[in-house]
Amino acid sequence: MTLEEKISHLQSAAMEEARAQGNAIIKQHEEALQSVFEQHRAEAVRQSETRLKAEATNARQQLNMAASKAQLELKRDLSRTQGELKNKLFDEVLRLVDGYMKTDDYKRLLIAYIESAARYANGETMTLYLNPSDEDKMAYLQEHTGMTLTVSKEDFIGGIRAVIPGRNILIDHAFKGAIDNEYHKFSFKGGAGIE
Repeated sequence: MTLEEKISHLQSAAMEEARAQGNAIIKQHEEALQSVFEQHRAEAVRQSETRLKAEATNARQQLNMAASKAQLELKRDLSRTQGELKNKLFDEVLRLVDGYMKTDDYKRLLIAYIESAARYANGETMTLYLNPSDEDKMAYLQEHTGMTLTVSKEDFIGGIRAVIPGRNILIDHAFKGAIDNEYHKFSFKGGAGIE
């Protein structure tokens, strides 16, 4: 082999080895870059999932807070509406009671209350009070019961009150107490569990 052939052969072998080493370095560098890329991608995915979970949790919390606020507002509205309806209902009750107090049935009821109180007193001293609005019925009631009546200074809507001082007893057949009691006991039923 000639010197030029040897040089060419040596050059060719050196180039081939340099290419092989270059390719190995490039492959090693590609593998290192691919590994760094995979780690970076895995970290980015993990951060993304963590952020997504945090945002989902935050969104759920905000939704729950909004739902609670809306539910509380609905309860307030329902309570306010029920209060208005309750007041209207009892205004109507008072109108009906007022109408009833103008009937003969009411006069008969007052006579029954007075006679019942007299039986209970059993001859003891008793003061019978008539509501101020019933003063026009006083003569009629005294005539039909034989009892002396006193017009009360307090408006108790209707009915009678009797006091037996010897036994420290109050017989209360006043409409006011009964209506007030019913007003405070009254509640709407079936309001979807909200009361």
